[in-house]
Amino acid sequence: MSIEMLTLLFFGTLLLFVFLGVPLTFVLGGVSVVFLYFTWGADAFYMVASQIWGTMESSTLVAIPLFVFMAMVLERTGVAKDLYHMMHLWWGGLRGGLAIGTLGICALFAAMCGISGAAVVAMGTIALPSMLERGYDKKLALGVINTGGGWGILIPPSILMILYSLITGVSVGQMFAAGVLPGVLLMVLTVLYIVVRCAFQPNLAPALPKEERGNMAEKMRALRAVILPILIVVMVLGSIIKGITTPTEAAAVGVLGSLLSAIVYRKLTWGLMREASLRTFKLTGMIMWILFAAHAFSAAYQSMGAQALIEGLMTSIPGGPWAIIISMMVIVFLLAMVLDPVGIMLITLPVFMPIVQSLGFDPIWFGILFVINMEIGYMTPPFGFNLFYLKGVAPPDVSMRDIYSSVIPFVLVEIVGLALIMIFPEIATYLPKALF
Repeated sequence: MSIEMLTLLFFGTLLLFVFLGVPLTFVLGGVSVVFLYFTWGADAFYMVASQIWGTMESSTLVAIPLFVFMAMVLERTGVAKDLYHMMHLWWGGLRGGLAIGTLGICALFAAMCGISGAAVVAMGTIALPSMLERGYDKKLALGVINTGGGWGILIPPSILMILYSLITGVSVGQMFAAGVLPGVLLMVLTVLYIVVRCAFQPNLAPALPKEERGNMAEKMRALRAVILPILIVVMVLGSIIKGITTPTEAAAVGVLGSLLSAIVYRKLTWGLMREASLRTFKLTGMIMWILFAAHAFSAAYQSMGAQALIEGLMTSIPGGPWAIIISMMVIVFLLAMVLDPVGIMLITLPVFMPIVQSLGFDPIWFGILFVINMEIGYMTPPFGFNLFYLKGVAPPDVSMRDIYSSVIPFVLVEIVGLALIMIFPEIATYLPKALF
């Protein structure tokens, strides 16, 4: 059978089972194993086992359950509530101040947790009702929480960055360093959008009345809320950047910080530990299956020789290397509307990375573009995870239609940020080169 027919049959079978509702991880792994058997025979399974064994020996893998456990503990400590009270006092006197403060809390949560859902659930529970009660535009408030919650996979530490590193072989530490400045850029762009829009439409986000802003003594006392989160961020990222710990060891330090937070907030109970541990086991088990599927897919795809076909098609795109990169970003953006981010990584990275490297682009820079696209996918209809997280905790009068329509301007802001990082790669590559 020709390589063109094999490729068509392979991806057609994948899409068929995806649309039938079979979990993508099992579709990729199962279909890949079947195609391996019929194209190379049973001996091909040794290739998959060999690749998986190499991954399982990586100490970096240990960081995943540690960061997940850290996020599960922090989600229940009460840190978010105190942070929001502090932000309420300091930023509430500005038009759009509550929205800007909510973005700041989301960025801080992102720097602590490494996953997307924690900030969305916390701010959807605490900040959203507060903003709506004080006359904030519903779509503005929803959009702020959606976009800020997505930063959890861009601002390090990030579970998706660890998976990207395991699949592509790039340094986790360099990926973490590369995510800092793009994360700051996206936050600045989003804050500027809110400030400018509220200047022209002040009714969207009115300033709080003076009696709710608090005096200076109250504001100074409220600043205590940022001590523990900043301490955790410094413990995790500072230890990596200074070379004191590896990313895996830093994850263990982060777990220690989250447990100390639970002790300070008097939330460290056997019930919390049990629930956090069970959720960590479930997520870690899912990630292990994801890695198996990734290696099976990669082995099957390479064994068929289809990679050369895809490379030929991509390199035939008019416009040169930059047109190829833009085409990849468009493909990932469209896939993010219907598939989960990890699934997109499994499907695209084995195909895209050899092309990216052959064109001479930095895989760290490409990884940041990829992760930002995944972040946009978390907030993009119809299947963005953050949309459903927010719906689960939003007041009853907030409809799914409200949530869908709220993200449009914020997606455009994210795309502007993505374009800036494409035009100025140093935004992503400066810190990795300076620190490593």
